[in-house]
Amino acid sequence: MAGLTRQEVAERAGADDAYVERLIAAGVLAPDTADRLTTDDVRRVGIMRALEEAGLPFDGLTEGLKQGVLSLAFVSSPEYSRFKDISAETFEAASSRTGVPLPLLAMIREAIGLGTANPNDRLREDEQSIVPFVARQVRLGFRPAAIERLLRAMGDSLRRIAESESEWWRSEVIEPRLAAGVDPGLLGQPEGSAELTAASEEALIAIWHAQQQQTWTANIAAGFEYLLGRAGLFHAPDRPPAICFLDITGFTRLTQERGDRAAAELAEVLTPIVKRTSIEHGGRAVKWLGDGVMFWFRDPGPAVVAALDMVEALVPAGLPPAHVGLHAGPVVLQQGDYYGQTVNMAARIAEYARPGEVLVSRAVVEAATVSGIRFDDIGDVELKGVSGAVELHSARRAG
Repeated sequence: MAGLTRQEVAERAGADDAYVERLIAAGVLAPDTADRLTTDDVRRVGIMRALEEAGLPFDGLTEGLKQGVLSLAFVSSPEYSRFKDISAETFEAASSRTGVPLPLLAMIREAIGLGTANPNDRLREDEQSIVPFVARQVRLGFRPAAIERLLRAMGDSLRRIAESESEWWRSEVIEPRLAAGVDPGLLGQPEGSAELTAASEEALIAIWHAQQQQTWTANIAAGFEYLLGRAGLFHAPDRPPAICFLDITGFTRLTQERGDRAAAELAEVLTPIVKRTSIEHGGRAVKWLGDGVMFWFRDPGPAVVAALDMVEALVPAGLPPAHVGLHAGPVVLQQGDYYGQTVNMAARIAEYARPGEVLVSRAVVEAATVSGIRFDDIGDVELKGVSGAVELHSARRAG
């Protein structure tokens, strides 16, 4: 018989039978003449539970639905098929079935931002789709630490994308339609929304593949460099990477005076400037900090040029001035981030720099082979958290 029983809906939504009965009694769910429910009802149950967990009262929600102030009609839209059900398999059973250690399987739940999984917790359907990827890595001998690192990086990066997408949809669709008094049942389903969602997914995959092309090419180059070096056919220059910190002067005060929205607007202007400039000079933004950005550059010389370009571009773009610190040396890469003394030193140098100033260590001066830049020695200085005096130089345009 078509449709789902009340118990099946409860099980697939991760709810108890009593909650489903309560929703039926309130008119949120409406069984057909054969007392059957639908897959859309599974989503309704999940959304109602999430709304209650967010602090909205059950009685207020059900009354709003009765009066037409609210609507759950959007769950029937194809885009909401990504709201996945709960499977029948537990993490412990999946571990036994696949041979994947239980702690590694539990990392799947952490990666998608749903907290810690217990052995008897049932996997969501989307989590089950990730299990084969982890199992294949285990069979190929990948180290658990490397598997976990990639899962965390994937989860963190995609969470930021999902959050940005949500804000984009809220500001461009939800808020304008709320202000216009659009029917609640149509609030989140503007004309062409399905096509826009599909185009968004295609764009996301295309950007990811383009990024893969760059990173895979870097891996190929590194491998070839090693092989050529081992054969005595190539000797790489002894030039360490550079870490750069760019801090916005007065960012904290600006946020306090003008609010978080002003800070977000500032970030929207800052982001394309610093990303474009760093990429042009062989670097990349590693992470965004409260009042600035941390960069990695494969070569200290272009890193200095990029820092000067960024500092010179910010004020004309309507942003507060920035101050920059650079240091060159070995770094440790973990989970897409860089660690070590080189990173700490660059951060301390940036703290010492004045607005509009680019300060670099002696190691950067010695490794930077680039024309059009001069380094003015400002002497040995004491930096916060660094033992001993540090020789610093101010980078400027030559002439």
